[in-house]
Amino acid sequence: MDIVLRATVIFFVVFLLTRIVGKRELSSLEPFDLILLVAIGDLIQQGVTQTDYSVTGAILAVCTIAVLSVFVSFVNFKFRRLRGVLEGEPVVLVENGKMIEPNMRRERITVDDLEAEGRKQQVESIDDMKWAVLETGGQVSVIPKSG
Repeated sequence: MDIVLRATVIFFVVFLLTRIVGKRELSSLEPFDLILLVAIGDLIQQGVTQTDYSVTGAILAVCTIAVLSVFVSFVNFKFRRLRGVLEGEPVVLVENGKMIEPNMRRERITVDDLEAEGRKQQVESIDDMKWAVLETGGQVSVIPKSG
């Protein structure tokens, strides 16, 4: 039972941290970020199982985290009002070719980042964007101005 409680606490701490870190940072992993994720995974494992290296302990920890993931997904699906809290909201970065600076600052997105995202989606400049939206998964959707 101790493992289940620790896994539950760790799950919600990691969930909260991913919400705080921000969408953009989680969508673009550099090699250093990948190494950090592996290290964090090891630290989480130590925190959940402590000195219990049994197969039963590992199964309990994994199943607890899986059940909590399904539960959060179900709550997100069933209760529309909680989606903003659980998943976040899309953030408008550009509207009719004009950057929305407070939103860009809050999400820590530079003009260079925005221009790069535009180029990936065949939009030459910010002036040519009707909309640029930071989606809940961290990707930037760019809708070009029509001719």
